[in-house]
Amino acid sequence: MSDERLASSRNRWLTTSVAITAAIALVGFVVGFVWLPLAHPSDRFSGVWDAICSAAGLLHKPSSSERIVTANYPTTRVVVIPRMLDNPDAVSIGRGATLALRCTMCHGARGLSAANSPNLAGQYPIAIYKQLMDFKTGARVSAVMAPLVADLSAADMRDLAAYYAYLPRLIDRSAGSPPHIVASGAPLRGIAPCGACHGEVGVKAGAAWLEGQPVAYLRTELEAFASGTRHNDIDEQMRNVARVMTPREIDAASRYYAEHQ
Repeated sequence: MSDERLASSRNRWLTTSVAITAAIALVGFVVGFVWLPLAHPSDRFSGVWDAICSAAGLLHKPSSSERIVTANYPTTRVVVIPRMLDNPDAVSIGRGATLALRCTMCHGARGLSAANSPNLAGQYPIAIYKQLMDFKTGARVSAVMAPLVADLSAADMRDLAAYYAYLPRLIDRSAGSPPHIVASGAPLRGIAPCGACHGEVGVKAGAAWLEGQPVAYLRTELEAFASGTRHNDIDEQMRNVARVMTPREIDAASRYYAEHQ
């Protein structure tokens, strides 16, 4: 009987506490999902429902009066997927070997450079294809590469990617323990471990294999991402990482990957 009276709607304390809890929840909802989004100066919503959806993490459709910010430089147009360019046939690899004759001065006869250019032997085919397309469209700027890719078709680039991916990598695990920035990143600065994208922990589609690359090349590209002079990374991921890395971290990561083949 006592328990029934406690749970009864006639229990003044129970109904009062439920009403207060509901009122607090309602006020919190209105403040968090309506008032704060509508009060944000940089957002323009077409109505209350639009503000609620945005606060809930759903896609926000810009209104006709909302200004859309676009880059004032060419950005990458390549859409990459994990299984892209898998299982090339012998004809594709052979055509790529012929096309690669124009690349030997910088990238070596077997894809291994002696000129501080990237080593392409064993590189992920998606990474090679993406960079070639970016050089052609101007998303990645290079006075050397631009004329070399100008007459390449998408099929030519796929064949080149297949050939270089077919070549064996150098294997020489001579480097010591990775520096902290490589092994663990810097979570408080939004830096993930390098291997999360570049092949030690996982492989992100379009990310390059870094082991054995020339130290001067790695350092130069990280500095270019940090300064924004290189901007062909998808969703600015590398720029967001590199711009908060210290010069010492950039040097440590570059040296580790150059020595870790």
